[in-house]
Amino acid sequence: MHAGDLISNWINGREQPTVNGMVFQKVDPTNGKPLWDVSRSNLEDVRQAVNAARQAQPSWADVPPVKRGSILHEMALAMGKRQMEIARIVASETGKSLKDAVAETEGAISLGLFYASEGQRLYGRTTTSSIPQKYVMTVRQPVGVAGLITAANTPIANVAWKIFPALICGNAVVLKAAEDTPATAWIMGLIAHECGLPQGILNIIQGYGEEAGRPLVEHHDVDIISFTGSTAVGRFIHQTAGKRLAKVSLELGGKNPIVICDDADLGNANKWTVLSAFSNAGQRCASGSRIIIFNDIYAQFRDMLVRHTNELKIGPRDEDDFGPVINKKQLDHMLAVVDRAQKNGALILTGGTRLNDPDHANGFYMAPTLLENVKPRDEISTTELFGPIACLYRVNNFQEALTLANDSPYGLTACIHTRSLHRAMEFTKRVQSGVAIVNAGTYGSEPHMPFGGLKASGNGWREPGTEAIDIYSELKNIYINTDPAFL
Repeated sequence: MHAGDLISNWINGREQPTVNGMVFQKVDPTNGKPLWDVSRSNLEDVRQAVNAARQAQPSWADVPPVKRGSILHEMALAMGKRQMEIARIVASETGKSLKDAVAETEGAISLGLFYASEGQRLYGRTTTSSIPQKYVMTVRQPVGVAGLITAANTPIANVAWKIFPALICGNAVVLKAAEDTPATAWIMGLIAHECGLPQGILNIIQGYGEEAGRPLVEHHDVDIISFTGSTAVGRFIHQTAGKRLAKVSLELGGKNPIVICDDADLGNANKWTVLSAFSNAGQRCASGSRIIIFNDIYAQFRDMLVRHTNELKIGPRDEDDFGPVINKKQLDHMLAVVDRAQKNGALILTGGTRLNDPDHANGFYMAPTLLENVKPRDEISTTELFGPIACLYRVNNFQEALTLANDSPYGLTACIHTRSLHRAMEFTKRVQSGVAIVNAGTYGSEPHMPFGGLKASGNGWREPGTEAIDIYSELKNIYINTDPAFL
């Protein structure tokens, strides 16, 4: 990709500009300079993509799952051959280092290979009946047309996370790409085309959420919506698609707690807390943004954390710890929330500002920020900021820590640092989260494991893992009755 290139839609196996010819500009978050023009889709473009998917889906469903898996396997291998090209696009669009973009692309490839192999394991089950000469089984069938809406924080991983399970189950896809990472989605369309995925099976729409995402959610021919993003948008999707009883899978936000007990390995806890709070510029739904510390070690651990945070290097190079946030709107929002928290009595231990030195002034860089003297119900404690910002809280004991960890509208991930098996086991059992971790960070999903949350962090489905097959397929019960008279 080169500056000034046009990122088009993929509809029915072909690159297409928008019907109205409109475009928007994607800028580099490291310096604010234009990267490329992007097709600005609207209702008519979405209609074309959904119609293509609807027409193509039955023939794709007729392809045996093992054969579907073979095609997806070729796509995953093609991603491997283009790994550096994909990683450079990811790095350009997000501002993260090439090293991190390569690692993310490798994860996306692994996920593609995992789901390709699920074509050999698209299991139903057989069982017995209480009635003689009656045979009972279940089989999996596609849902139909899948509308997929992704986030920009880990763009190639997010795209793979959704398209591979949807396709292996026999659905046709309309992917609404994140507007901040359009080329990352575009190259997946190119790979699918080159690997012989039938026309109309993977359609990719560029554009803004209100103009392209909303009509996809509202379209009566979209049978399932899978969305990763904010809780507010997730609620709209759930309500809108729910009116026609469409299937909806939501992976939403988090305010994830890290509990640091008085018996923790403080060096290990410090390392993982900084990674959880600040890696990927805090742009993880699983970032550790609420640091709950036992009072007896509070001052010692706080000082360790501040020293480590002040040593972080900010920028897009491989030797840097993290880069910019994705756009100016996000940066301005988090600065405003930090400002309101400070006016409400919060103490900024470090950071709290935009980086304005010559190396960072033109990019969307937020200084890594730690705050204390924050109340559990304050805005900054209950709002996902999706940036390098974390708050510290004091507690006296395990029960207070668990109560505070659960005192949140979200329930995505949670972590405890302790040497006690008893504390670890009780925490993982009693914490209200979809993922619970001991002595590491709050993030780190794997392709074969389910990921998702409770409360405002999701609506009960889990992706990825084999559990995602339940989202993108329907179970059909089959009863076969035989008559002995015809034996």
